[in-house]
Amino acid sequence: MKRNGSRGCMTRKTRFGSRERDWLKGDTQRGCVCLYGGTAEAQPPASGPQASTPQADLRLVLCSTSTTVEDLCAQRDGEGLYLQLHGDMLRRLDPSERPLQMVYDYLAAVGYEDPARVQREAANSDLSCMVRFYSECPVNADQQERTLLKGVFSVRKGKTQLHKWAERQVILCGTCLIVASVKDSLTGKMHILPLVGGKVEEVRRRQHCLMFSSAGPQAQTYFVNFDTLADYQRWHRQASKVVSQTISLVDLSCYSLEMVPEYLFYSQDVTHLNLKHNFMSLQGSGGLLNLPRFSQLKSLNLSHNRLGVFPESLCEILTLTELNLSCNGLQTVPVQIGNLQSLQTLSLDGNHLSSLPEELEGLAQLSSLGLSFNNFPHIPGVLERLSGVDKLAMAGNRVESLELGTLVRMSHLKNIDLRLNGLRCVRSESLEAVRHLTQLDVRDNRLASLDLSAACSLETLHCQRNRLGALTLSGFALRTLHAGSNRLTTVNIYPVPNQLTHMDLSRNLVEYLPDWVCDSRKIEVLDITHNLLSELPARFLSSFSLRKLLAGDNRLQRLPDLLDHVPLEALDLQHNKLAELPESLFYKALNLKYLNASANGLETIPPSSQSEESLSTLQELYLTSNSLTESCGALLVGHQNLRVLHMAYNQLLSFPASKLSKLELLEELNLSGNKLKTIPSTVSSCKRLHTLIAHSNHISVFPEILNLPEIKLVDLSCNELTEIQLPESLPVTLQELDLTGNSSLILEHKTLNLFSHITTLKLDQKPALPSGDTLGTSTLWNHGYSEMSGQRNKLCVSILAVDRFGDSVEAAYGIFDGDRNEEVPRLLQCTMGDVLSEELQHSTMDSVYMSNTFLTSHRKLGMAGQKLGASALLCYIHHEPSEQGSYFSLTVANVGCCQAVLCREGRPLALSKVFSLEQSTEEMERVKLGKAIITEDNKVSGVTCCSRLLGCYYLSPWVLPKPWVRTEPLCSQDEFLILGNRALFERVSYQEAVCTVQAVRDPRAAAKKLCTLAQSYGCKDNVGAVVVSLHIGEDSCTCEPLLSTAEPRGPPPTPLPVLLAPGLGEHPATPSSSSGIASEFNSETSASEVGSEAGSTASDEHPSSGAAARPERRCSLHPAAVQCGPVPAASAGAGPHPVLFQRQPSSAAFSSNQSDNGLDSDDEAPLEGVISNGSKLEVEVDIHCCAFQLRSGVPDSPRKELELDKRGGSHYPNGKMRRQDSVVVSATNGCLLAVCGREMADLKKSPSTSSLFGKKLSNGSVVAPEDSHNLIEVALEAPKKKSGYFTAPAQQDPEDQLIVPPSLEQDVMEQLRGQSTMVPGPPPPSTTGPRDPVWDHPYPAAPMLPHRDLSPNPGPTPAPVLQQEVYDTAL
Repeated sequence: MKRNGSRGCMTRKTRFGSRERDWLKGDTQRGCVCLYGGTAEAQPPASGPQASTPQADLRLVLCSTSTTVEDLCAQRDGEGLYLQLHGDMLRRLDPSERPLQMVYDYLAAVGYEDPARVQREAANSDLSCMVRFYSECPVNADQQERTLLKGVFSVRKGKTQLHKWAERQVILCGTCLIVASVKDSLTGKMHILPLVGGKVEEVRRRQHCLMFSSAGPQAQTYFVNFDTLADYQRWHRQASKVVSQTISLVDLSCYSLEMVPEYLFYSQDVTHLNLKHNFMSLQGSGGLLNLPRFSQLKSLNLSHNRLGVFPESLCEILTLTELNLSCNGLQTVPVQIGNLQSLQTLSLDGNHLSSLPEELEGLAQLSSLGLSFNNFPHIPGVLERLSGVDKLAMAGNRVESLELGTLVRMSHLKNIDLRLNGLRCVRSESLEAVRHLTQLDVRDNRLASLDLSAACSLETLHCQRNRLGALTLSGFALRTLHAGSNRLTTVNIYPVPNQLTHMDLSRNLVEYLPDWVCDSRKIEVLDITHNLLSELPARFLSSFSLRKLLAGDNRLQRLPDLLDHVPLEALDLQHNKLAELPESLFYKALNLKYLNASANGLETIPPSSQSEESLSTLQELYLTSNSLTESCGALLVGHQNLRVLHMAYNQLLSFPASKLSKLELLEELNLSGNKLKTIPSTVSSCKRLHTLIAHSNHISVFPEILNLPEIKLVDLSCNELTEIQLPESLPVTLQELDLTGNSSLILEHKTLNLFSHITTLKLDQKPALPSGDTLGTSTLWNHGYSEMSGQRNKLCVSILAVDRFGDSVEAAYGIFDGDRNEEVPRLLQCTMGDVLSEELQHSTMDSVYMSNTFLTSHRKLGMAGQKLGASALLCYIHHEPSEQGSYFSLTVANVGCCQAVLCREGRPLALSKVFSLEQSTEEMERVKLGKAIITEDNKVSGVTCCSRLLGCYYLSPWVLPKPWVRTEPLCSQDEFLILGNRALFERVSYQEAVCTVQAVRDPRAAAKKLCTLAQSYGCKDNVGAVVVSLHIGEDSCTCEPLLSTAEPRGPPPTPLPVLLAPGLGEHPATPSSSSGIASEFNSETSASEVGSEAGSTASDEHPSSGAAARPERRCSLHPAAVQCGPVPAASAGAGPHPVLFQRQPSSAAFSSNQSDNGLDSDDEAPLEGVISNGSKLEVEVDIHCCAFQLRSGVPDSPRKELELDKRGGSHYPNGKMRRQDSVVVSATNGCLLAVCGREMADLKKSPSTSSLFGKKLSNGSVVAPEDSHNLIEVALEAPKKKSGYFTAPAQQDPEDQLIVPPSLEQDVMEQLRGQSTMVPGPPPPSTTGPRDPVWDHPYPAAPMLPHRDLSPNPGPTPAPVLQQEVYDTAL
């Protein structure tokens, strides 16, 4: 059996026989190691389904956790093993290291706890994207080219014809061209030609010839004639880089080097050598011991080399002025460091240093010393004598107290960084002033009070995120103050800080502004958001220096009138209690460009001027969530420079048409949540308008906006549209159109054709006829969701929403936020529901199956997860299987910053944990202990502020995928559940979110409102929200229905009208109950599985037997012993038990907003007759319920189809199908997938649309496999574009050779002797007792066929049907 969806597949059944498996089962400390060869090159793209590629050399080695590298090498006569983590660099393993134990340790660090599960995961082929072993160092042609070029070519010295051509060995290494005196030999004299600042030119009169010239008046010239065009281009490319340098720099970073090339030592002009992110060794011809051979070396970077000790040989390079040894695990610094008298910069960050040698004081020229993220308990005393050092960089150490008297003795220090130290107190035991200190950073510590009045020269202070209740400063020189996120009620500064320009007091307890603020003459920016202010002084608001005032989230009831013209440019007053704005605001603040007064009680706005002529420069106006009426429209006319206008959720009955036409520069208009019945036709005057959002109104006529030349996004959802009148052609700029929630809207065939180019088209279906097949789920909960890209050009948020999860009365909801990438959220959206259904087969413990769901999804990201990651939140509504008659429970798991809030009795109940460094002290400590470098914006290695994510393998072990898990029993007081990403809850508080949803009954409209509010409150990023309305009462039935064996994955058919279009033809297609996504989007055609490098999204194992199945759950109203009908004969032993939870493919509410980053639908081939010219429909698809099913057969005539309609029958078990005006629509959960433009019979014949009856993607879109990009294949190309982290080629999984090391041969033989002789292959049928669940019940795979195909004959099912090797996924 080949790996589904992968190229270069491997046959697994020849891997391990039953005896080997029994040996492995005997001890969890046993396993196998996959050894990849080093000769395989990167695989070319397959040309089609039958494309084959050469298989690399792979050996599977049985071993135990005590087996060492030496043991493995001795068995195969190898020289060593290499380890590659996360597709990154390769490291040669020490002979004493134990490969299998290293894999087990890695999995344990990731979050796996069960030893048996660790053993299984270690054998999974997808793990090779995280951990991979090579039997020899892989060859990387690109790396070799940039490190060293050499060959034997025809060479001529000098520009004259007197010199003859001769065959010589030529080498390009470092900064020099090296020409040997003798052919094929490096003996004798070597001619060295320095190239930095020189020339490399093409010689036109000779083919493939280059002229190399050195710089300077004594320049020399060599002509080299190459044999092939490839050699010529390679040498020209590399030499051009060298000659273009202004300094003699050699960059060999990220090359997995153990030593520098020996030829590099010929480049004696090298002054800067970059060797970071390698594995440099001391010994060897190119080891660190030989680096003193560079006589002119000034700068040396050896960071991230796992050195462990400070190489004393470096202290012999007396010319060094800059030395970087960060992140090397150094414990001490040798006393020989004093020899480097020329050293000016020394970086020792990210080590384990706790002291410095006294000899360091001899470095008189040292001006920069980096000691951050070490273990210093106090400031080293030697710094008192390093008079040249002006900055103390000691962030992330263990300095708990700071004595200002110590700083007095260090008068040379002007800038001190002590953030993230656990600092508890800053005290001054003397009255002596600290006159030299100008900048102090004590962010993210534990200070309760801070008195820096002695620092009379202090200019900049950062003290955010402490516990400050009191802050006293000197105002003589103060220019910038950042004191947000504390407990301050006031700030004492004396004297008045007349130099202060920027002050941040946000998120404190300030009730009034201190008097000195009004007296400060130069303050330009003041942030006092999230405080307790009830008023602002009139004198301050009329300041002649104030340019930006952020006063949102306070208790302001009024603003004083402006006394004079002021230079104010930005004013934020959201979330206050303002009933009006100052009358003179707009004509006295003529520079005002930004005003946000959302979430107040405004009934009107002030006029733009006192006369007809307005001088307003206002560009952005946010007035959402007030009480404004249409009379405000006339007051907006004066703001003719307005670009952004948000007036959502007010009391607008209309918008004056004549006034809207005056806003000709308007680009974004949001009028959602009002009572508008129409958008004025004068909107066509706004030629620059690109965004119109007007959902949740009473609009019945589609506005005239599709003739605007720059329109990109139109959202008219949740209105009362009945028809759309369109121009003959739509603007090519239109990317998103949302028409959901318009129950009376009818789209003609021509209309759908015009919409075919839209990237994201969101439609829904007419309400279905009531039926009895809902199993009560629609009465227990329903959902709505919204995703908005904001001002970003792509949507990086994806949502999973399944009201009926699998075959039981359960549900699953999730939200995934990729921050800046869209690939990982989409992959998680397609796979996580799938993985959850698999994990539910193996455990009923919430912490186990939820954690394993996240960890498995993390692994399945494959190569896409090596450099990209996402926050993830998953909610699972279910019964407690251990409690008979129990009600529902809600299990929530999350990583990152996505959050879930439950409304219970009208109050918010937070169910998730935010894993960001700023909000989680324990996570910050864990990351610090791992010696990660945390940048000033609190990001791990400058990448992410989250300490737990799915993906981002390369940030392990600092960023982990192990989730927070919580289970909350649901009760009748629980009204709804809100899921949101970071951007939503940064702007909307829990309480406001709950109140917002309570005021809106429709979950979809509520989700829309939440996202709209976040945008109006200032959110510029992607924002996503899911609202799940809960209707769980005291009498709610919580049992699972008895499932039918004939239709195990779907409810009974639903009566459904089928409308024939005029002139449809004689061959209308009919749906089928035996095909569709459930059988097609499985492990064979999973869009997320491309070999072990890409990671699989669907498990390859077979379903587990009844022993591992979850027990049937019933409530007290329906005892388990009662059956609803006779059990079919086939259910006695053929196929799964009726209540066995069947593994299903992923279910997702997929939003395919695209971007322009090369990974979107614009790259896909167009599909004839389908709304997919780079476009995808917004469709909510329940793949678990076999939505959108088509059958290749056709009815005899249209008359029979009409008869079917009259009978109320349908071939759809879950979906509904309607035909209208040559449009075939398959719908589930209220959304549709439209196929227009040709008859169904023609669709079947067309190559570009035959995939309608083949592969279907999880978002409901239909993509031809041979013409379109595989989702993960496209995502995987992004990391490859940058070679730094992908220096070793990714290998495929080929045929293997089974090897047993000599040290284990005796043990294995003894185990095998105890077994009976068995023929390799599946064991014979057995009915004796349950099997070992660890080894004989791996993850169930998605069924390839309907139930009747899996068990064609009644009677007991043979064991091989449900059994497979435990190492199936990899071995």
